[in-house]
Amino acid sequence: MLVVRYQVRGQTFVGVRTDDGAIHRSDATSLASLLAGDFRSSVEQAAGGPVETGEVRLLPPVDGRTEVWAAGVTYERSSEARQEESEVADVYARVYGADRPELFFKSVAWRVAGDGDPIGIRTDSAVDVPEPELAVVVAADGTIVGYTVCDDVSSRSIEGENPLYLPQAKVYAGACALGPGIRPAWEVSDAYDLSIAAVVTRGGEAVWSAEASTKMLHRRLDDLVEYLFRQYDLPEGAILSTGTGIVPELDFTLTAGDTVAITVGEVGTLTNPVVDASSLIPTSGGPQ
Repeated sequence: MLVVRYQVRGQTFVGVRTDDGAIHRSDATSLASLLAGDFRSSVEQAAGGPVETGEVRLLPPVDGRTEVWAAGVTYERSSEARQEESEVADVYARVYGADRPELFFKSVAWRVAGDGDPIGIRTDSAVDVPEPELAVVVAADGTIVGYTVCDDVSSRSIEGENPLYLPQAKVYAGACALGPGIRPAWEVSDAYDLSIAAVVTRGGEAVWSAEASTKMLHRRLDDLVEYLFRQYDLPEGAILSTGTGIVPELDFTLTAGDTVAITVGEVGTLTNPVVDASSLIPTSGGPQ
């Protein structure tokens, strides 16, 4: 099953999509409320709820005060890529082998793109890439209750120029996509043995693809979560993306019009078209 947020007839609901494709409506008003309470009990109860009959549009599987965080340099390939692009390469080598992981804030819930929504690339960046990742869904008490797919869209050129530019390389309009839903943790046989595959299509043809596995993960998922919760409270839980083992070569960059598809075994496939990030900002936005 998948725990999903969705819209039908203009209203937003939380529910469970069962293996037969039916979506059962939950009594819960938000995913955040599930993460603040007894997640498993609520999900299992929702699986017996009424079946939606209208046209359903899936929404990003995050809402309320649930925060999206990410871990960096958790795979050897990521460490190599960061050192390759960076003018301060030893920083990343030291992080890879350190006890303390690299954790950074990625997005508030309302900024996250869902399956089918556009992701953005920065117009002030020379190299923008998808970062296909397994994300853990964490309840308010720090328990891993599920998994989803994350595209931690990033500017390699900005981060490579100076590690202190990390927020600008990682946090901007369209830089975070999650979906299509949340696979409950009790349905995943082994989170350390999941395939991860990505493909970028351009003009209907694949221009880049790669595969990895969570077997290659350098850190334990529960350790990443434990560091996130140190000296920090998350009353409506968190989604923590766990880093990527897939990084394109420096001569590849996303362009507007591309489509990125990321598949994590046992979890699902997340597909997003690529646009200029500036097109995702309302015309009324910006400095006042």
